[in-house]
Amino acid sequence: MNENMAGKVVVMTGATSGIGQVAAERLAAMGARIVQVARDRERGEAALARLRERAPGAAHAIHYADLARLSEMKRVAAEIAGAEPRIDVLVNNAGAMFGSRQVAEGLERTFALNHVAYFVLTHGLLPRLVASAPARVVNTSSDAHAVATLDFGDLQSARAYRGSLLETLRYGGPGFKVYGRSKLCNVLFTRELARRLAGTGVTANCLHPGFVATRFGDHSGGLISFGIRLAKRFALSPQEGAETLVYLASSPEVAGMTGEYFYRCRLAVPSPAARDDAAARRLWTETARLAQLEDQKASTSQAPRRPEGNAAQSIDLDSPPEDR
Repeated sequence: MNENMAGKVVVMTGATSGIGQVAAERLAAMGARIVQVARDRERGEAALARLRERAPGAAHAIHYADLARLSEMKRVAAEIAGAEPRIDVLVNNAGAMFGSRQVAEGLERTFALNHVAYFVLTHGLLPRLVASAPARVVNTSSDAHAVATLDFGDLQSARAYRGSLLETLRYGGPGFKVYGRSKLCNVLFTRELARRLAGTGVTANCLHPGFVATRFGDHSGGLISFGIRLAKRFALSPQEGAETLVYLASSPEVAGMTGEYFYRCRLAVPSPAARDDAAARRLWTETARLAQLEDQKASTSQAPRRPEGNAAQSIDLDSPPEDR
């Protein structure tokens, strides 16, 4: 057993299949207690049974929510915060690609699931993370971000899904373009989160797992699903794809690193658009507005304190460190 995870609590989305499932089982085998967020109850119960079989000594748990719906993001974040006085690692891993534009509760589905859910869940669990520091936030991104640019006038992709033939040839279809944008959002969110959490003892990093043969894309529809099924013949296994996620969640080597992007357990350089700090700040502001969190603050005063006995601390997610 890797002792550095013994007794740790890891909250993870997207852990019922693919790299999330593999990572959850590996972290559980290292001694961590896994708290999953799942949408499908049948797959969720199967995943929980596997965890209990592989690591029976911990009280693994699961919560159910559709993370493409804003009300569900907020509900499950509040449920977990109420149930878990300690959270050592938050892994935002759930994601999908959709071949056509779908909207639920005012949010386009790709943007909601792949980005806004990361933001809202982190916001809701931040008091627990800060109180448990040193703690970590790990966000699954993708190298698909490298061909993406953000259009702040079209974050909900109303225009992106009506792409031209030239864009279809460049991106492989509007679904790929919108997915790439959401993965760019992941890198920018990680960068800005790390900046705002400076000095709290909570780090934030993101990763590209590689192109992995998982359930991803199976239900995207049309040519997207067909193309992904063909490409999976040459993809990494979920076991290979999970390595960097497990590394960022558990390795002492990255304990002091924050705001970075990793691939194959090594630092990597994201695209120039992903290193745009002004865009990261603006994305934060726009996401908070869309998620209706702009007037809320995450206060750690309700959470158990760190062993050092510091006074209760208030983390203002609406202003950068220099403005606090």
